[in-house]
Amino acid sequence: MDMDLSPGFHVLIGNNAQGKSNFLEAIYLLATLRSFRGTAGAQMVRHDQKGYFVGARVISQSDQEVKLYWSAAARRISINERNIRKLSEFLGVLRAVVFCTEDLQLVKGAGSRRRRFVDLLLSQTNPAYLPLLQRYSRTLRSRNALLKQRPIEETALESFTEELVTAGKQIMEYRKALMPRFSPLARLAYRRISNDQEELRLEHQPAVKRDFALELAQSRSRERALRSTMIGPHRDEIRFLLNDRSALQFASEGQKRSIAIALKMAQAEYLTGIHGTPPILLIDDVMGELDAQRRAGFLPLLQRAHQARSQVFMTVTEESWNVPGTGEPIRWIVRAGGVARMPS
Repeated sequence: MDMDLSPGFHVLIGNNAQGKSNFLEAIYLLATLRSFRGTAGAQMVRHDQKGYFVGARVISQSDQEVKLYWSAAARRISINERNIRKLSEFLGVLRAVVFCTEDLQLVKGAGSRRRRFVDLLLSQTNPAYLPLLQRYSRTLRSRNALLKQRPIEETALESFTEELVTAGKQIMEYRKALMPRFSPLARLAYRRISNDQEELRLEHQPAVKRDFALELAQSRSRERALRSTMIGPHRDEIRFLLNDRSALQFASEGQKRSIAIALKMAQAEYLTGIHGTPPILLIDDVMGELDAQRRAGFLPLLQRAHQARSQVFMTVTEESWNVPGTGEPIRWIVRAGGVARMPS
């Protein structure tokens, strides 16, 4: 498929299992190199094919040709025909925020999902963060491998501990600095979509309370028994509070959905504030699950994208919601993996 996608509000209409989410997934892959559905590379390959390819001409301050190829045997990423070795060189060429049913797991799921959300946001806005995170993750894996050995190589363990503390402290500083800037955006987004019914607050709960090196030393006997690193930013948590009560324990399903949407809206607002232009918005079948009040909360975000001549892609099974202030939508019909533009 080869398509020319102008700025504006794109609505992809089609029945279930026709390929609407695959279309959004391709765009998101070019922005983050990940599927927003959590699927691995092999699961995204079409049946009976060896691999997949996604490419795009990204027009912003400059034109850039980005290409991504994946197969079990080879993986290639390029910008303007130049092969990319480091992910940090690729992230940021295309910025996108996705709204999808899986977002609910940001509130209900494991802490790793919330850490991944924070790490993506920091990677999209700080070029130094992703290499730092990769360095920490490599060191953590090596340190855990040493803790599983018997006997443990004490000199090597000490070396990896020092590296873990050095990288970990920097990660903690990035996360600590993010929260005062990001939390107010999430609070305002939640107020907008809940009609001021509750007050949302985000609480960063770092695994390291004061001194990383000291707390690692104090947990040494426990680490050796469990054969794993028990302290560090890889165990940080983000807590969501509605009127100062735990959302995980006390919020209804509708409130949890609203929190998830507010987080993504805040992500889009934060990226816009940092970069000066809105990211591409990918909205995958979530509008049908929202009442009119929560839909209305989306309006300022969609209108701002329209005013900045950005792009919004929304998938629906049937078009039943007009978006004031975003112009005439560009409609596409999706059927059996094909996409065709509908007459205006």
